[in-house]
Amino acid sequence: MSEKTLLPNPTRRFLPMWNHVKGKRSAVTCALKCNNACLEPDANCSNNSYFKDILESTISRRAALGVTAGAAIVIGTEGLSPQSAEAASQNPNSWGRGTSGAHFNFKPIAPVSSDVDEFTVPKGFKWEPVIRWGDPLFSHAPAFDPYHQTEEAQALQFGYNNDYLAIIPDTHNPLHGVLVCNHEYINEQAMYPADLFSVDPYAIARISMMAQGLSVVELTRKKVGSPWTYVVDGARNRRITTDTPFTLVGPAAGSDLLKTVDDPTGTVVLGTNNNCSGGYTPWGTVLSGEENFDSYFVGQNTERFKRYTIKNQRSPHGWEEVDPRFNTNNPGYENEAHRFGYIVELDPQNPTAAPRKHTALGRFKHEGANIHVDPVTGRVAAYMGDDARFEYIYKFVSRDRYIEGNKAHNMTLLENGSLYVAVFTGNSEAEIDGNGTVPADGNYDGAGRWVQLTDGNRSLVPGMSIEEVLVFTRQAADLMGATKMDRPEDVEPSPITGKIYAALTNNNQRGVSGSAAADEANPRNNNRSGHVIEMIEDGNDVEATSFTWNLLLLCGDPQGDEPVYFSGFDPAKVSPISCPDNVAFDSKGNLWISTDGAPDKIQKNDGLFRVGLDGTNRGNVEQFLSVPIEAETCGPVIADHENMVYVAVQHPGEDGSFDQPHSYFPDYVPSGNRGKKSTVARHHGTVALPRPSIVQVYKHG
Repeated sequence: MSEKTLLPNPTRRFLPMWNHVKGKRSAVTCALKCNNACLEPDANCSNNSYFKDILESTISRRAALGVTAGAAIVIGTEGLSPQSAEAASQNPNSWGRGTSGAHFNFKPIAPVSSDVDEFTVPKGFKWEPVIRWGDPLFSHAPAFDPYHQTEEAQALQFGYNNDYLAIIPDTHNPLHGVLVCNHEYINEQAMYPADLFSVDPYAIARISMMAQGLSVVELTRKKVGSPWTYVVDGARNRRITTDTPFTLVGPAAGSDLLKTVDDPTGTVVLGTNNNCSGGYTPWGTVLSGEENFDSYFVGQNTERFKRYTIKNQRSPHGWEEVDPRFNTNNPGYENEAHRFGYIVELDPQNPTAAPRKHTALGRFKHEGANIHVDPVTGRVAAYMGDDARFEYIYKFVSRDRYIEGNKAHNMTLLENGSLYVAVFTGNSEAEIDGNGTVPADGNYDGAGRWVQLTDGNRSLVPGMSIEEVLVFTRQAADLMGATKMDRPEDVEPSPITGKIYAALTNNNQRGVSGSAAADEANPRNNNRSGHVIEMIEDGNDVEATSFTWNLLLLCGDPQGDEPVYFSGFDPAKVSPISCPDNVAFDSKGNLWISTDGAPDKIQKNDGLFRVGLDGTNRGNVEQFLSVPIEAETCGPVIADHENMVYVAVQHPGEDGSFDQPHSYFPDYVPSGNRGKKSTVARHHGTVALPRPSIVQVYKHG
């Protein structure tokens, strides 16, 4: 490895996306997070029909099973506080379903300009970090010293670029709990002093391998609703990194497609990378999605590798120069990349248990997975998005049923079942011209069906074995005619209604010559600001193979040049919102959306927004907070019954460097530099760097 193999700095104008990104999105983020995916030819070259003929009527499986409301199963939770148990049993990122007397009122903030380095909250609220990159989890870990970082130190410290977040109060004592989050990717130029690149460039790769993965950290607080403090040496504290052993489970485990020279059994994988969003299960575990794993591998010139955008060239971070398994051309490692791209499950209450990778849920660029337990049948569904343009929305349904209090059994539910992919049909398809004009019936809506890919250990895809379907899931979905969507990210069911909400972040290639045309579920050409789709399964049955759908939001700035739609709510009264990414729910059933990017006409910092779903408030978007310059809002947790909100602030000051930071979040020293790009500042003897952090927001006064 040499200095030239790493991202050039500070001449970022040589980055591939430099002249292509518009608005807030950074060319640095494009290079480091997703390997400039927007410049690549579409990985999905299938000729799928985006909308099939009007669906044939389907008989509900519930009726076929003879299951009635009288056979309802009582759904419980394990490892949750009493306040959050009911909501979490239905939705892991929600708190206190319909809590009596809960009030969470705020005056929406105004959008904050994208050159402002501030974390902004409404009047009457305060914010403070819970934990920051580099904070030690153990007393034998050194304090964070940006000039003297080591692999050993980072493996004991909080990782970089936190994304998905879970805050889990203990069942019997809500003043104690545990925090779990993902660490998606790293930015070498922002993290390390320039001389380290020439003194020991190999150290950069090894430290970076320890900065990714997941963190589990114990928390404590003085009273419910007050800020948390993280606990050094907490009994459950844990760092999971690129070196942590994972167990492969499900039908593809042990397949020849997953064996390597280091693991001839095909059942043990070292590490997890580029983990994006996730979900919290009713049995008390955390799910984490391996997303842009292709960024870490050198691939082979085959269609299977190309469909996952794994290139036969040096990877953006150059890890293959430190660890041979990241180059699939090396003998014995041909299958290493096939061992990434899964939903990972971690038990935060057991710091010695090996986390698992679930092959039954398929392999693709998982944004995350969110669980819904059917209150009638007890079967479990996991809803998932493949975060790339023109990719698909998936559902997994368990073979077995949830059993309250039986954690060992419930932790096997995602190992056996059926995997489905979504097909959408529009009611007004002939009216869709890509200009975003609302159809004559006043709605973007239609019907859909879940096309089954697997049935337990059996493939339902012609010409593909069960192992091939689960390792090359994109190709299987291609063959079954799935609907190409505009970057499906978080897909999450409401804990109150069971309706499913999918965030579709954007797709500037929609309608471009040679790419898929607009359709009613993706109605806008050059879809820069994204949209949110609502899905209602037949009878709210997780096993249903048919559903109806409608668009909740066609995002953007009502004062901009993109057509927008807010379910009939007056566009003049909403907060501008762009590029929906993660979703969550509050105790009243409102949807909350965190954003990632803004087009050139908006030029505002990312934020967190509340959206009404019912009655005259449906489509009303209100901005709650704004994150600092060049940052992304991730992992929202809405504890409105406690007057608390939590977010993960990722890549603040992304375009800066170690020597010339663009942000001082979350420390903001000296105070005179707030809101400005400025030269390096000194604080307590160390350089003031932007540090990705978990932030808690609470009512004050």
